Amino acid sequence: MIGLLSVYVDLALGLVTSFLLLSLLVSGLNEGFVRLLSIRSKFLWAYLRDTMDGAAPSGHSWLPSTVSDVFAKLPFSEDPRPAHNEQPAPSEVAPVPEREGALTGLFYQRVREIDYARRGRTSISDIPPERFSVAMMEMASAEKDGVEGLLAKLQAVGSPLHGHLQGLWEGSQRDLNRFRQGVERWFDAEMQRLSMLYRRYVKWVVAVLGFVVVLLFSMDGLEYAKTLLRDNAYRSAVSAIAAGDSDRLEPLREECATPGNPYRCVTETLSSPALVKVFDHAIVSVVIPEEGDPSLSWNGGVWWERLITLSHWPGFLVTYLALLFGAPFWWDVLRRITGLRSTK
Repeated sequence: MIGLLSVYVDLALGLVTSFLLLSLLVSGLNEGFVRLLSIRSKFLWAYLRDTMDGAAPSGHSWLPSTVSDVFAKLPFSEDPRPAHNEQPAPSEVAPVPEREGALTGLFYQRVREIDYARRGRTSISDIPPERFSVAMMEMASAEKDGVEGLLAKLQAVGSPLHGHLQGLWEGSQRDLNRFRQGVERWFDAEMQRLSMLYRRYVKWVVAVLGFVVVLLFSMDGLEYAKTLLRDNAYRSAVSAIAAGDSDRLEPLREECATPGNPYRCVTETLSSPALVKVFDHAIVSVVIPEEGDPSLSWNGGVWWERLITLSHWPGFLVTYLALLFGAPFWWDVLRRITGLRSTK
């Protein structure tokens, strides 16, 4: 009974560890694309463009509105970010220009002291609510009639921000301090909503990356589970032999019954754990020889053969569904199985 329990624990550990490693790979690829394409910064400034200046020249919103926009529009279409300016914010605040599409640029002037260049564009990806409300008050101070003048300018240029600020101004009973606090709370709520929208879109990106990773590694979860059980059977056979029970040698004898050096076969079988074998079927596999440095080898023939074999696709589906749970989930499962404690 104890031996059977040990086998299933080893099986669970092997599956969880493999899913964790592949989930970390998916998360790493996603983070790499986010940083390379400045997605967080673009997402913030797309929202600011929609809120301050309105729709893009094409007539559509700057923020992605469909899943296809997440993969095409936001990363590769017109960049919503203002051009980077290395100078700090000017000491004198300029009034709002009486033309459409200029409000975001004016706002950027008030926050650019926290900026650094990223391919000629701003890299700002987070604006504290306090800083946003202060910027609005600075812009209002440049108008002749203060907040009233700012609201009139926003209405004249057709800025969607006018409706939000007008409601806050009336709700604060035209008190400047209450208005500033209201703007701060409103922008904080908007950033929370934007974060939820961003995470929802990221899930779609992770889902696509997970599917690509499963296919590139041709990771058949069901086949891998069988490999783990067979791996445990080989080691159980060796333990049985050491205990004098040679009848349990059969699984290892069948594995090494092919012509060749049986001693080398036994050595390779027992020294290559199933966790290493899971990556043997990737399109590019890593070969670790007994002597010398590891090397990469093209494995396209075996990889393609697995992809076009329908019997592997249920296992591919199992692996893909497992990756959708994400690395934090599998790390927590691994912690529970092994008894590791959280550092928090």
